[in-house]
Amino acid sequence: MIKLYIKCTLLTLFSVLSLQGIAQYSNPELVKKHINYLASDKMKGRGTGSKEVFKAADYIEKYFKTLKLQPLGEKGFRQSFDAKVWKVKVSDSIRKADNIIAFLDNGAPLTIVIGAHYDHLGTGHQGSSKDSLGVGKIHNGADDNASGVAGLLELARYYSTNNLKESYNFLFIAFGAEELGLIGSKYFTEHPTLPLDKITGMLNMDMIGRLNPEQGVAVIGYGTSKKWPEIFEGITPKIKFYTGHDGNGGSDQTSFYKKNIPVLFFHTGGHPDYHMPTDDPEKINYSGLTGIIDFEVMVINNMLKQSEKLEFQFTN
Repeated sequence: MIKLYIKCTLLTLFSVLSLQGIAQYSNPELVKKHINYLASDKMKGRGTGSKEVFKAADYIEKYFKTLKLQPLGEKGFRQSFDAKVWKVKVSDSIRKADNIIAFLDNGAPLTIVIGAHYDHLGTGHQGSSKDSLGVGKIHNGADDNASGVAGLLELARYYSTNNLKESYNFLFIAFGAEELGLIGSKYFTEHPTLPLDKITGMLNMDMIGRLNPEQGVAVIGYGTSKKWPEIFEGITPKIKFYTGHDGNGGSDQTSFYKKNIPVLFFHTGGHPDYHMPTDDPEKINYSGLTGIIDFEVMVINNMLKQSEKLEFQFTN
């Protein structure tokens, strides 16, 4: 009886651990690798128009190529545009920038957009630093928004390697020049490389790296479709979350909301290192970040249980 009890207990424990393993969609080592690269001092804060932000774009494009995703920019994976620095007077006020756009074709009529911006404040010369003495200091932007890009790349990896032909296609977009006023996402929605009426919804990640376990992650845009509450039914992530109704907000989902597209915006909130030179990789809550990515997979998987277009509704 004792041997049988031990055997049953071990089987039960194995089953629980197996279920927990199944729920782990993200790869913590890859998440950390992406953030450590994008938010290293060598990248000098990824300011719009800098050679370092173009290195970040190269890194993202190379990763999309590794995943064998289709380019859907205007020239390969790139959609180039001019971005104006308007918050401060600088000599190079017009700067070149790129959106990096990759497509996962499942042969479906509709597409889910997943996005995150990859630019940050550089060395503080383009404005927006919260440090009064921050000009000339590297603003690494580990949370803002290397964390979101890590999430974007992980979702691209998961859905391009799971060997499933899903009921929606995916469009993965790394936006440029968000810090200058959502310029990259605005440019895409005004010059879409995929017709906007083929997009069923847009999920955006911006600052998802500093989860407070007691507070949870905010999911903003919950009111932009009547379908979102139904899609969230039955989801039990390892992390807490709470919802916000409005589709507008200080990140790239706003550009899609203004085009009558349902949106969700994942965000772990402000903190003392926001727009400061101290937003560094070692301050990221990596277990919380991977928990958010896994949560997003659960949301997307529930979206994939249907194939119709999500009905849009205004929230104001």
